[in-house]
Amino acid sequence: MGGRARRGWSGHDHRKERGVRQEWEPEDLIEVWTLLEEDQERLRNKSGANRLGFALLLKFFEAEARFPEDAGEIPVPAVSYVAQQVKVPGEEWAAYDWSGRAIKRHRMEIRGAFGFRECTEEDQAQLAEWLAVELCGVELNRDRLAEAVVARCRKDRLEPPAPGQIARLVGKAVSTFEERFCAATVGRLSAATRSRLDDLSPRTPVRTRTARVAGARSSPS
Repeated sequence: MGGRARRGWSGHDHRKERGVRQEWEPEDLIEVWTLLEEDQERLRNKSGANRLGFALLLKFFEAEARFPEDAGEIPVPAVSYVAQQVKVPGEEWAAYDWSGRAIKRHRMEIRGAFGFRECTEEDQAQLAEWLAVELCGVELNRDRLAEAVVARCRKDRLEPPAPGQIARLVGKAVSTFEERFCAATVGRLSAATRSRLDDLSPRTPVRTRTARVAGARSSPS
């Protein structure tokens, strides 16, 4: 795509949380949502709602390194500004089909334009393992772990999973970490010590009590 360094996934993540602000100053709108010549080239064979929809998805992905979850996530000022540039009425945005073939082609083209790819099940498993090994030892707040997943996807040029999928892989990572933490803790105890601890509470084995200690660490801070 020319040689222009695209904004958004170049290393700086301006978002504090998953979600896009809806109020924009004119200078910020111009900075983020202006279609450059190479963007316009990608619109040559598109018209109407598909033309406007593609342009909005393109600029959103450039800024966020992901696609919007729904039409409402695109700021209204951005819709108006981009619509003026592509010479399509802003009302056409409501006609953009979010489940048809066109949006699938658009998403594929946009991912390719930025060198991104979809996050596979194998990628998600690797992300969960990365969290369990690298981050859960120092951070068990699930919101912050989810943010780490999105940041890692951006770094690796992966389209991040849907929020529900991220929540599940974070849960898997925390569970994996806690199980390993418990196993390591119990493994360091002598057989005699484990037996004495179990004698104190026959109905609650030492492994279960250790798991509770690990679980307490994952409570939101």
